[in-house]
Amino acid sequence: MRPAERAMEAVRHVQANRLATCNASSAAPPMSSPAGRIWCQRHSNPGGSMSDVLTRQALWAAAHAERAALADDLAALDTTQWAQRSLCGRWTVEEVVAHLTAAASVGPLRWTASVLGARFDFDLHNDRRLAEHRGATPDETLERFRRVVGSTTSTFGPTEAWLGEVVVHAQDIRRPLGIERTPSIEAVTPVARFYARRDFTVAGRSTIDGLRVEAIDGPFATGAGPLVSGTTLALTMVMAGRGVYCDDLTGPGVSTLRERCASA
Repeated sequence: MRPAERAMEAVRHVQANRLATCNASSAAPPMSSPAGRIWCQRHSNPGGSMSDVLTRQALWAAAHAERAALADDLAALDTTQWAQRSLCGRWTVEEVVAHLTAAASVGPLRWTASVLGARFDFDLHNDRRLAEHRGATPDETLERFRRVVGSTTSTFGPTEAWLGEVVVHAQDIRRPLGIERTPSIEAVTPVARFYARRDFTVAGRSTIDGLRVEAIDGPFATGAGPLVSGTTLALTMVMAGRGVYCDDLTGPGVSTLRERCASA
């Protein structure tokens, strides 16, 4: 069994246990329906978050599965697509992939040394590590990324942050290229909840401050104020500062999100 397959098997095991709990409840709608699946996600772990259900091991399994899916998407790209500007600032698709490889390769001590060497200029730090892990050709860059698909190396912070690194940067690549692949709700929901709780790698909590945000495809919902609704992925990407995803949202609070993303 390949690493990505083992990763997905771990996530499926958690999902199966939760589904059994839901099926045992007479109050649940049919699990085959969208309403039933959302009911299950919201009630199988009352008072807790999906990342309470998904252990650290399962969160890493989800990250591995998302890396493997991205690597598969990248395999068919041509030279022009590798040079396409991503949603991540000035970086191209290839540079984002090299950044993901660096993120899965640099532990706390090396990260600290790199940041100190860059005198806390995080753009310089990221550029140096990106250059280190970028190949001489896009094919080599992809091969280097494939080698870290199953890595659990990270710097400081909760595992949700590093799962979010993969989820968000994968969409930074896919959206400009028109690649239609949506990460699983089980992978995205812990990231959405983490971003909504605090400003860490992205200013997620500040972005949605004073708004009510609700996912239409899963259990994520938080806040009070003008409503914003959309897919869990679109809400997550907006909390990560990707304003283009405001086009995928509805509700009276969307204009506020657009302004905040534009000024970030």
